Amino acid sequence: MTASWIGAAGLLILFALLFLRVPIWIALVLVGLFGNALVLGWPGALTLAGTAPFDVATSYTLSVVPLFILMGEVATSSRLSAELFQAARVILSGFRSALASATLLASACFGAVSGSSVANAATMTRIALPEMRKAGYDPGLATGSIAAGGTIGILIPPSIVLVFYAAIAEQSVPKLFAAGLFPGIVLTLLYIGCAVVIAYVKPDHAPQGPRHAWRMRIAALREPWQFLVLFAVTIGGIYAGIFSPTEAAAIGAFGAILIGFLGRRLSIADLVRAVQNTVVVSGALFVIVFGANLFSFFIVQTHLPELLLEGARAADLSPLAVIVLILLAYLVLGCFLEGIGMVLITVPVFLPVVIKYGYDPVWFGILLVVMVEVGLLTPPVGLNLFVIQAQAPDVPLTAIYRGILPFLAAPLILIILLFLFPGLALWWPRLLYG
Repeated sequence: MTASWIGAAGLLILFALLFLRVPIWIALVLVGLFGNALVLGWPGALTLAGTAPFDVATSYTLSVVPLFILMGEVATSSRLSAELFQAARVILSGFRSALASATLLASACFGAVSGSSVANAATMTRIALPEMRKAGYDPGLATGSIAAGGTIGILIPPSIVLVFYAAIAEQSVPKLFAAGLFPGIVLTLLYIGCAVVIAYVKPDHAPQGPRHAWRMRIAALREPWQFLVLFAVTIGGIYAGIFSPTEAAAIGAFGAILIGFLGRRLSIADLVRAVQNTVVVSGALFVIVFGANLFSFFIVQTHLPELLLEGARAADLSPLAVIVLILLAYLVLGCFLEGIGMVLITVPVFLPVVIKYGYDPVWFGILLVVMVEVGLLTPPVGLNLFVIQAQAPDVPLTAIYRGILPFLAAPLILIILLFLFPGLALWWPRLLYG
């Protein structure tokens, strides 16, 4: 058996383990360790297994992860998301689906300081769902808007998924953060458009709410000033070249803590709890990255991407056909794998093929994140859907599935726009970084 076929067999074994519900880090470590042993021999495989944890723990690129997670945890504990929602509902008042649209807008803003889809969905479920229920919203529309809004947090910077993509694909984090900004804004507008269409097609799903005067709407803009400060300092500092992503994350985390204490909305107990959650989440992610390093090295040594490239050329596939097939593969994988795991497993396999066919790796990274977002919304895994259902157990899962279906049109439209107008993702990073 050639090295490439060993790689293909290892990939199939990996997916078999995942379908058997083996934890992703264990599956990656097992396939990576035994696969490297087959290709390099046990001395080489054990040496690699001994050095990979150190490489992960000392990676400067990945040092941004726990800091951005801490910033998101502190922002959640200090009720920043509640202020964003209240401001958004006043600003967008006066038309059908105002609360659903406010949820989506607040989710996008909160995602700009949390970078976590699950935290976003969980937080907005506690804040927005009771308000929409009180206003008489259909449970499907209410939960669908929360689930859809949660996904925006992994596209609008800072995005933890983009950081992991940067580490695996050896791309610039600032460039990827810049590339995700405008697609994230467009996706937010598309989601709001979906909510508006649903409300006007089915008026009983979103009753008309009160209309606030323009004076109150302008005044509401002053409420979430903490968000504006955090975003301007962290992401604005990265775009301006003042900070590296790690420095910006450290300043952002400290700023979130400072704002929480100055506003008397963050206690010592809240901070301790946020730090504990950060350690647990970061530790789990870093263990997965350790396994992914072993697996990536195995894939590189087996030349599996070259085998896929030869197969595509033998089938005389066009670049568009290749990327569409890859997107279809992500659509299927998204039904069974969580986002970061999907990125870490597939990027070493697909990215060399994508680059050989002339696609920009930064553009592909944004496309990949959009597909991860779709995976967060589609059954049977649909992590955001289960997060919402866990906090609102009286809402049937079938109602949540039904509610999210219309919102899936938004990422589909965004994917088409990214193909038609690649500059949507590439113009801003090229302007900033050349």
